[in-house]
Amino acid sequence: MAERTFYNEVLTDHNLHPDNKYQLKDPNKVKEGVNPSCGDDIVLQLKYVDGVIEEASFVGEGCAISQASADIMINLVLGKKKEEALHLSDIFLRMIKGEATDEEIEELEEGGALQDISHMPARVKCAVLGWRTLNEILNEE
Repeated sequence: MAERTFYNEVLTDHNLHPDNKYQLKDPNKVKEGVNPSCGDDIVLQLKYVDGVIEEASFVGEGCAISQASADIMINLVLGKKKEEALHLSDIFLRMIKGEATDEEIEELEEGGALQDISHMPARVKCAVLGWRTLNEILNEE
């Protein structure tokens, strides 16, 4: 029950008070991610310099899970090199499939609170939208 409470608190906080939901001034990488099955739509914006995510934000609309997950993701990848960000993304996507170890999930910090999404098949696409968009934007080079 404590895990469910933590999940609800993290999700609610990042949905109602996102740190990273704003229009980034002069991003040099921009990618839209859309979940056509439910209408979630985010635009990920990065200042990506010398292989490092120096600044990042997102704008868009969607359910609490998609918005909170994108906000958590940005907190995790800020200041990270491409390889580090892709590593965290890989862990998150495997966690949602139920394939990540407890040690790996710890690397996700607050992102680990979304582990229960793996038991909600209809919400998986919501949780991974930002992460899939990150993978696409970083692999465009």
